[in-house]
Amino acid sequence: MSSAASSAETTARARPDRPGPVIALVAGEASGDQLGAALISALKKLHPGARFVGIGGPNMAAAGMDCWRSSNELAVMGLFEVLGHLPRLLKLRRWLVDRLRAERPDILVGIDAPDFNLGLEKRLRAAGIKAVHYVSPTVWAWRSGRVRKIARSTDMVLCLFPFEPAFYAEHGVAAHYTGHPMADDIPDHCDRASARRELALPEDRTCVALLPGSRQGEVSRLAQPMIESARRLQQRFPDVHFVAPMANPAARGQFEIALATVPDLPLTLTDGQARQAIAAADVVVCASGTAALETMLVNRPMVVVYRLSAMTFWVGKLFRLLKSRFFSLPNILANEALVPELLQNEATPDRIARETARWLEENERTRSVLARFAELHTQLRRDAAQSAASCITGLVQSRTDSNSGNLPED
Repeated sequence: MSSAASSAETTARARPDRPGPVIALVAGEASGDQLGAALISALKKLHPGARFVGIGGPNMAAAGMDCWRSSNELAVMGLFEVLGHLPRLLKLRRWLVDRLRAERPDILVGIDAPDFNLGLEKRLRAAGIKAVHYVSPTVWAWRSGRVRKIARSTDMVLCLFPFEPAFYAEHGVAAHYTGHPMADDIPDHCDRASARRELALPEDRTCVALLPGSRQGEVSRLAQPMIESARRLQQRFPDVHFVAPMANPAARGQFEIALATVPDLPLTLTDGQARQAIAAADVVVCASGTAALETMLVNRPMVVVYRLSAMTFWVGKLFRLLKSRFFSLPNILANEALVPELLQNEATPDRIARETARWLEENERTRSVLARFAELHTQLRRDAAQSAASCITGLVQSRTDSNSGNLPED
């Protein structure tokens, strides 16, 4: 019998009141929902009788989780953007702490959403529940002081990127590199022609994908400069066609408001289908974050743009909260400027159009960068969900070895 299977069986014996461990998960927004769904599927193989509860999205629900609330409730970003939602988020966290204490899960897995989850993990850990934080916050790049809070809040950090565990080791935090589930999921070759057929896009024209993000704040700040850059590109490349996948109805509404200012733009809007849109494109213009990583793994050249609220950007600059040379994941992973990054006032229609045009015209540069993307894809492919599930199983087992199931009172 494998060690993982043995752990699952021992856990079940240690908790005779339920057939398998109860695993609580709390995921923020769409990317966390995807990670959570893959993790649940992997954990089911190790713990066939496990029950999954908490906050998640449609993918986690489809994977078998009892979703008490939607992950969309945690989709807030930015220092000052959070303030307006703070009373609601604090109330939600208090409710969740009480419910999880009553539920007595064997382990809590906070997936991303660090500003919400780290506080939750700290409270549950104080109540005797093991806590894992899945997806390292970008403490190595932004607000590095948070590592002290992470040390107090979690028993383990599961890292998606290979350079992260060394940072945590310097601060005495247990951390493991799992690889990235998206790297496992995306094949080495994504066919452009079949993606265009799937989205009913013209197959014989230059295609540029526009991905303005999933949060309303992101889309409200990025839609207009992206659409204006598309108009400039159309003037330079008359045969160009654009595709813009919308992450949710709110994002679509924001984008359509901006799109109305540029009539007759040859653009196809899709609901979801971001990966197909990336695969269909010759070049991608995307918000910084998961979209940039997905574009790298699909192996398409990109221009990465981002705009924070003016106040958040000003405070970050004043207090030098940004520690990394780069803010896009392809450049951070490569530790070199593989793709152009346009932040804040640099993310103008002219700059976006100019950098996009360079990818369309400089073929040798494009080939070189795509070769580096392929190398990085290989580094990130580690059967991440299974690796993360094995780490979580180890903590579940350590808890059952030391605790018969009764949790200490507050």
